[in-house]
Amino acid sequence: MNKDNVAILKSLQEHFGLDTQHSKVLVVGLGHTGVSVAHYLQKMGFKFAITDSRDKPPLEEAFFQVMPDTPIFTGGFDESAFQVATHIVVSPGVSLMEKSIVKAIANGVKVVSDIDLLVCSISVPIVAITGSNGKSTVTTMMGEMAKAAGKKVAVGGNLGTPALDLLAEDAELFVLELSSFQLERTSVLNATVATVLNVSADHLDRHDDIETYAKEKQSVFRGNGVLVINRDDPLVSSMCEDGRSCLTFSIKHSEADFYLAISEGHEFLMQGQEVLMSLAELPLEGRHNAANALAALALGTAVGLDKTAMVAALKVFKGLDHRMQKVAKIRGVTWVNDSKATNIGACAAALEGYDTKVILIAGGDAKGADMNDLAPIIKNKAKSVVLIGKDSGLIKQAINESVPTYSAKNMEEAVNICAELAQGGDNVLLSPACASLDQFKNYQDRGNQFSKAVLRLLA
Repeated sequence: MNKDNVAILKSLQEHFGLDTQHSKVLVVGLGHTGVSVAHYLQKMGFKFAITDSRDKPPLEEAFFQVMPDTPIFTGGFDESAFQVATHIVVSPGVSLMEKSIVKAIANGVKVVSDIDLLVCSISVPIVAITGSNGKSTVTTMMGEMAKAAGKKVAVGGNLGTPALDLLAEDAELFVLELSSFQLERTSVLNATVATVLNVSADHLDRHDDIETYAKEKQSVFRGNGVLVINRDDPLVSSMCEDGRSCLTFSIKHSEADFYLAISEGHEFLMQGQEVLMSLAELPLEGRHNAANALAALALGTAVGLDKTAMVAALKVFKGLDHRMQKVAKIRGVTWVNDSKATNIGACAAALEGYDTKVILIAGGDAKGADMNDLAPIIKNKAKSVVLIGKDSGLIKQAINESVPTYSAKNMEEAVNICAELAQGGDNVLLSPACASLDQFKNYQDRGNQFSKAVLRLLA
C-alpha cells in the first residue's frame, strides 16, 4: 500500500529536508531511472530540472512530449544547474565521482536516490536483493513465488521496471533488485528482508577495490530487517551482524537454514530436516541455480509466503533470457547462452555447474577485473576457449596455454570455431566474464547474436 501525498511529503521533509516550497531538485541523467524520478517529482509538486552529459539522450524527445516545460541541460553537466540545486538525484549510470557532483556535495547539496523516494512513499514490506551474480534470477523467482502465494507484488529496481514506476501498482509487497551503484546513493532503505547473494570482482572501474565494492553491497542490510546470508561466500558470511535475525543458505554446508542435501544419489533442497523439493524438479541449468532457489526460499520465508506455493512456483520457473538459457541441441551438441555473465564470478558459477568440461566463449570489456582470477576455473572446467572482444588478450595471457585457446573477430566467427571443435555430447557455453559494450549494444544484443549464429548452424 502506498502512503498518501501528505504522509509522503512529511517523510521526505523529515529524512531529506525536501519540501515543495523551497527545494530545487536536479535530476542527473535522462535514462529510464531519471525519467521515472521526473514523473514522481512532478506528481508530488517539486521544482526540478534535468541534466545529462550526452548531447542527445535517447529518451529526450519522448520526455519533451510529456513534460515540455521541464528545464533540460544536455551536452555536459551544467555547473549553473548544480549551483542552483538544493538536492540531486543521480542516476545509477552516473558516477558520484563526477567533478560537478563532488563539488555540489562539498557545497552542501544533498544526494537522494530513487530508492530513497520509493521508501518514503510506501508502507509495505520490501525484499531487497543484491549480489554480483544471480540477483535478477532470485528477484524474478521471488516475484513468481509471491504471485503463487496470492500476493499483489511489484518487482523491479535494477531489473525491469524502475523503482518509482512500481508505485502505480499499489502492491502489498515490493521485491527490488539493487545494484551497488543504487546502494551507494541510498540512505533510508530498511528492508523487511535483504540479501547479498555473493561478492566477486565486478565494476572495479567504478569502485576502488573489492572491499569497497563489498561494503556498498553490505549497505543493503541497513536497518533492522532479516538478513539472508550465503554461507558459501566468505565475504558475505562476514556480514552477519550481532543482534539481527539471520537466515543462511548453502549448497555446501548442511548447517545452514536452507541447504542442498544428497541422499541415495539424489539431491534435495532442504529447510532443516524438511525436504522442500528435489533438485531434479528445478527446471534450470547449473548448480548455482540451486543456491539461487535456496536464497529465494529463505527470503520468501522471512516475509511469510506459503511454503507450498513457493515450491510450486520454483517447479515451473524457466529462468531468464541470457542466463544459462539453452538455445539448441544440434548434432548432439548443446549450446547455452549465459551472456548475462558480465563478470568473473558469474562465469565461474556457470562453469561450476557442469560435471563435464565445456567449450567456452568468453571476452569483452573486463571493467578493470583481474582475469588471472578466472584462469583456475577455466583450466578445471573448459576443454577449449574461444575469445572475443577488447580484453580477450588479458584472458589469453591469464590462461597461459593451460587449455587450447582460439581468437575470433566477432560472435559469428566464435560460434563457427566452436562448431568445428565440438563433438556429440559437448556443451558450448557463452559466458563472457566481461561486459558487452565494446562490441555490442548490451548483453542482450550479445546473447541474441550468439543465438542467431547458433540457429544458422541448423541451415
